[in-house]
Amino acid sequence: MEDYIIRGTAADESVRVFAMTSKQLVEEARKRHNTTNVATAALGRLLTAGALMGAMLKNDTDVLTLQIGCAGPIGGITVTAGIEDSDGAERVNVKGYVNNPNVDMPLREDGKLDVGNALGAGMLTVIKDMGLKEPFSGQTELVSGEIAQDLTYYFANSEQVPSSVALGVLTAPSGEVLEAGGFIIQLMPFAPDEVIDKLEKSINGISSVTSMLAQGQTPEDIMRGIFADMDFTVNAKIPARFYCNCSKERVRKAIMSIESSDLEEMIADNKPAEVNCHFCGESYTFSVDDLKAIYSEKQK
Repeated sequence: MEDYIIRGTAADESVRVFAMTSKQLVEEARKRHNTTNVATAALGRLLTAGALMGAMLKNDTDVLTLQIGCAGPIGGITVTAGIEDSDGAERVNVKGYVNNPNVDMPLREDGKLDVGNALGAGMLTVIKDMGLKEPFSGQTELVSGEIAQDLTYYFANSEQVPSSVALGVLTAPSGEVLEAGGFIIQLMPFAPDEVIDKLEKSINGISSVTSMLAQGQTPEDIMRGIFADMDFTVNAKIPARFYCNCSKERVRKAIMSIESSDLEEMIADNKPAEVNCHFCGESYTFSVDDLKAIYSEKQK
């Protein structure tokens, strides 16, 4: 199944829904960053959240950034997402990395990956750059480090939107991503109490997202199960992928922006310069002649 997000509504549009399967993009991130299982789970959950929240953006110039700064051995996670609009066809692009892809943790007592202790105490920051003078920025403490609960807390406290967030990544012992996905369900201010009560009961009665995906359910199936008699409607189906827009030309511009004295030192070393992209792991090499050409252009 290719990765995609559904946007929908339920209960006379008093609830808005975002759900997705993200196995392919999480596996792409795992391969690029060579993450351990617990790092794959942590990064995969935040990538899935980033994609779901990216589908909430209005314009293809908007950029969402999710950052987790933490005291645990994973060291932190950064994810960015945005909507690509090509001739009216939307796609969500997401990319991200963990500071320590080699982190390893004992399994929890229930046999699950211990993402919470891999992160430890920390802060979740959400930045939305929508082309205004200043980007919107909200920040909350991590309440569990399990990411879904932390985002639920963020939505309630920073955006005042009651939400239910579920995120999951299932890995094989070898590290391969078997399933990944999640959903964000949000209540509108006019949602009636009976809808809220029914929704809480329904969500509390479901199994994990990855177990439902492993059983062959689609994001639509999962949402129809949750909103069994609450008029669930899919309004859009949007492809999603791991995508990094780095390029040698962009890196060249970054090198040109550094101080001339630093460029002179790089040239004096008489060695090629190698630059790695944090987000995708792509490596770009600039020969000494390349550096000299950049330096000459900078002096004009």
